[in-house]
Amino acid sequence: MSTPTTLPPTECPAWAKLTAHAEGWRDTHLAGLFRDDAQRGAHFSAQAPGLLLDYSRQRVGALTLRLLAQLAAERGFEAWRRALFAGEPINITEGRAVRHSALRAGDAAPPEVRETLARMRALAAGLRGVRRIVHLGTGGSDLGARLLMDTLRERAAIEVRFAANIDPLDLARALEGADPAATLVLAVSKTFTTAETLANARAAKAWLAGRGLIFAVTANDAAARAFGATEVLPMWDWVGGRFSVWSAASFSALAALGPDVFDEFLAGAREMDRHFLEAPPEKNVPVLLALLGAWNVNFLGAATHCVLPYAHALRLLPAYLQQLEMESNGKRVDREGCALAYATAPVVWGAEGTVSQHSFHQLLHQGTQAVPADFIVAGVSAELDANAEAQARALAFGTDDPALPAYRRYPGNRPSNTLRLARIDARALGALLAAYEHKVFVQGVLWNVNSFDQWGVELGKQLASEILKQQRGT
Repeated sequence: MSTPTTLPPTECPAWAKLTAHAEGWRDTHLAGLFRDDAQRGAHFSAQAPGLLLDYSRQRVGALTLRLLAQLAAERGFEAWRRALFAGEPINITEGRAVRHSALRAGDAAPPEVRETLARMRALAAGLRGVRRIVHLGTGGSDLGARLLMDTLRERAAIEVRFAANIDPLDLARALEGADPAATLVLAVSKTFTTAETLANARAAKAWLAGRGLIFAVTANDAAARAFGATEVLPMWDWVGGRFSVWSAASFSALAALGPDVFDEFLAGAREMDRHFLEAPPEKNVPVLLALLGAWNVNFLGAATHCVLPYAHALRLLPAYLQQLEMESNGKRVDREGCALAYATAPVVWGAEGTVSQHSFHQLLHQGTQAVPADFIVAGVSAELDANAEAQARALAFGTDDPALPAYRRYPGNRPSNTLRLARIDARALGALLAAYEHKVFVQGVLWNVNSFDQWGVELGKQLASEILKQQRGT
């Protein structure tokens, strides 16, 4: 493709302006910003289908946002966005298109996507007598479907358990108490060579002993059928694993929750895609998440980012976003192969609230480094929402009462977003995950990195294979 720009972001005029602008924020406190603007919460928020983003507790002003939008424009954001949705090969190291949004495009989806969804529906309807699905995959072949199932598990008609680790105990727990004759083993691997997945698949096949069912989701149809899969659903090379939750990689969730629930999940993401394409930057939730994240990392020096879902149903969201963000943008060279002189993806981590309040919030409030956070609230209960609001306020405003000893004071001025979902359902979850996907894409544009390869995971795999050969004397 003809890339919109190859100019390093540090050479963009807006980068220099943002660097200078950041100096003025060193001594600016969020408490003062709210005192000066009683409507700050309304002025610094944006609505998208399925969620509201309140970023009023970020250390930004109107000029900050204009400069960040200018940086995105200078980085060629609009051209890159067109290239993404046009199916151009923007994954340049592998020469591939990036078309995960096509998986949820509804009637506008490619014929092979619509045909696969129809086949998934038919296969799910034919699972007579299956009481448990054992989903075998790792990384993107596991985390998305696992999150989808865990979020909506109360709606499931079939039990689904997951095994992702090569440790035999993981599979043993997934099979525990199951009847082989009433079990479907689903092996998900694009190449059908993933060591962890194949090791678990071989063990599960031996456990089935000719009973039950084996399905596969892969791009390697021949290998899956040679292994013994009776049904093989496709994965395409234009969908990366961490973007595959919308695909047949989530067949286990579709079968357990029902096709209509899965359709709602796709519809929520499709609505977010439309918002991402049409909303102006200052009201575009994924764009704002990306710009604010880059501001915190590159201009305010944040090295980590915390995700705090105040809903037990979303407890796996931090783990899902760890892979989505760090595997996508945890890069040290740009698209031209040049070493970077600026930070890219922060370390993403977190846990569900209120459990996290009794774990690591001490560091968030009184540690030596400011950690930007995303609070995810969904109206689950008044207690949860009150706790999330209290934590966000404490991080932002703190308390510096001179009557208190130093160890009782909170510095505040620690930035956060609050993303409010109207409810937790398939549609809202689809919108939320799509918003974070687009955030990752925009930040890849800003940082001039390829968000869609993951060469950094290969060396360890190769070394492990060599070490095993040495141990076995082969």
